[in-house]
Amino acid sequence: MVTFEKTMSSDSGVKDWVDLIRTWGFCFVDGCPVTSAGTQALIERIAFIRTTHYGGFWRFTSDLASKDSAYTQLALAAHTDTTYFTDPAGLQTFHLVSHTDGEGGASLLVDGFRAAEILRQESPDDFDALCQIKIRGHSSGNEGIAIMPERAFPVILTEKAKAGNPAKIIQIRWNNDDRASMAGFAMKEVDRFYHAARKWVEILRRPESEYWVQLRPGRTLSKRRL
Repeated sequence: MVTFEKTMSSDSGVKDWVDLIRTWGFCFVDGCPVTSAGTQALIERIAFIRTTHYGGFWRFTSDLASKDSAYTQLALAAHTDTTYFTDPAGLQTFHLVSHTDGEGGASLLVDGFRAAEILRQESPDDFDALCQIKIRGHSSGNEGIAIMPERAFPVILTEKAKAGNPAKIIQIRWNNDDRASMAGFAMKEVDRFYHAARKWVEILRRPESEYWVQLRPGRTLSKRRL
């Protein structure tokens, strides 16, 4: 964890913040002003904010202003965001600015790389299936919005294996709520994919895979998404 004051006042504070994100996959920043301006200023200490169909920096609540499960009170399973982009968001920051007279709202973090390594060890065939079968994500439901990546991608993206070493995992793309249909796939491939996906989700849902944290106003969460 780092502090807002140090991060805003020194490059060494930004370095500490980025180092923790790189090492652990996420980092909290304490003492952030509970305002949009303060939160945006913090984010921009790392880099510019990428503009998407949601806008650049934005606030949201469970009001279905956008036709997206994140705008509801439904619990969201472990997932990676923006699988419908060819180049998904690599770093995200969240700030819970209000949580009064309510229950729930805890954030779930899962190490997808660790889960993929467990899958490789426990079920190599299922690991290979999620590395080989390429599927698309999609974003639709809002007027004028229909987004898909330029090509299909596997759930687990790896580099080519080098002699004597297993293929290095470089990206996880998993969002069951944003997954496009498998129309046109051979039934054998559909069966293979769903068999692997079932094992994958079982690993993601194990208690030892999940880290739950309740955010609060003044503490941001930045997480790495590869």
